[in-house]
Amino acid sequence: MMTGDSQRATPPRRRDARRNWDLLVEAAREVFAEQGLEAPLDVIARRAGVGNATLYRNFPTRAALIDAVFHDLLTGTMAVGEQARSAPDAWAALNDYLRAVFVTLAADRGTNDLMTTHLEGIEALQAVHAHNRETMEILLSRGREQGTVRADATTEDVLFALAALGRAIPALTTATTPEAWRRPLTLFLAGLHTSPPTPPLPGTPLTATELAEVLQELGPHRAPRNTG
Repeated sequence: MMTGDSQRATPPRRRDARRNWDLLVEAAREVFAEQGLEAPLDVIARRAGVGNATLYRNFPTRAALIDAVFHDLLTGTMAVGEQARSAPDAWAALNDYLRAVFVTLAADRGTNDLMTTHLEGIEALQAVHAHNRETMEILLSRGREQGTVRADATTEDVLFALAALGRAIPALTTATTPEAWRRPLTLFLAGLHTSPPTPPLPGTPLTATELAEVLQELGPHRAPRNTG
């Protein structure tokens, strides 16, 4: 579990200390991508070639380490939201925004964990979740006004469905192809639109075997990956 820490860790100034900082951040980025945000911290320290004491001296909490790894990503996500808000066509903006978000969600397990779950003590994450909600509210409201978004879909409906779909992306792409998320997202967007015609679904439908593999990846008994 995450421990709360409202203070963002800052890189040290001494050359040797900064080198350790950089090694830890890079190692954490790799390990989080492979194993998710609950990866053991001693694995990260070992990957960086430093001791646990050095890790905790630089990052007293897991939250501080996560923030250092993903801060720039979170800032970039909000910039994409700002661009969507300023677009004149709400439906096109909603499509572009969600596809950009899902590209991020599909990047690796650590990024997906970060964006689809609630983690305490990461101020940048709290800000991006609030910004995302506000972006969705703006686009859905404008879409209703423009007659392209169904009137009975609430912001909570959409955010819940997107979170569930987003959470499944690592399992889906592991069992199929890196771009497999485009098909269910297109299907979801088609259900949110007010009227046909809708674009054809991209990609190919899941086979029974692929669906079983996806569900296995999602389950609590997912086989651990070889991390070296």
